[in-house]
Amino acid sequence: MSFQRFYDTWFDQLKEIVRQLSQVPRPATSDQHRELHQQLVQKVVSHIYEYYRVKSLAAKNDILSVYSAPWSTSLERSLHWIAGWRPTTAFHLIYTESSILFESHIIDILRGLRYGDLGDLSPDQLARVSELQCEAVQEENSITDEFNDWQARNPHLSLPFFFIIYSKATLASEILGLMGDIEGKMEKLVEILEKADKLRMKTIENLVELLTPQQAIEFLIASAHLQFGIRRWGINHDRQREN
Repeated sequence: MSFQRFYDTWFDQLKEIVRQLSQVPRPATSDQHRELHQQLVQKVVSHIYEYYRVKSLAAKNDILSVYSAPWSTSLERSLHWIAGWRPTTAFHLIYTESSILFESHIIDILRGLRYGDLGDLSPDQLARVSELQCEAVQEENSITDEFNDWQARNPHLSLPFFFIIYSKATLASEILGLMGDIEGKMEKLVEILEKADKLRMKTIENLVELLTPQQAIEFLIASAHLQFGIRRWGINHDRQREN
């Protein structure tokens, strides 16, 4: 199965899992509900992990195809950082969702009521989110620097140019001479992508770990809806450009 076919199937499955998440009782009022929350959170995390597992295999087979991401819309590609979403986006999403829910519950909160959602993040949770964000920013910057260094050292392998050459398998001997050890350079590109994807996965795991199951469900739903919305806008935009 090509990665594009895998992605289409994976994306449809994600929609179904998010539908299940949206239907769970919140807040949990029984042990059964709490167990269901934990099971569904783990189901989403496992589904995301499977995406990165298969993506890693696809990258080792054809790294340039993974970077060009033909299965994505032009809007999605314009937002990509190292062939995927920027990890620090997750923290902005947490802060945004938390602020919206907090403001919507402000009267009840002043009365001492609690909903247990993202609007109820504790001071310790907020402090930990901030710590994780700082760590993610540092790792993002480090990976970005490594990618920029790769491009600077390989000006003839600038990705837009190389996608055309490589995909047609028409590398002339003089181009090969300019590019040197192509296999080694591609392996380095795979290594950079793997670092970026590991940071993306680690970010999700860290946030899910510090949140309660209910809060994790709300975070994962919000993340998926953002992904669905961007893809929907991208599809519409690409269709308008074709007309």
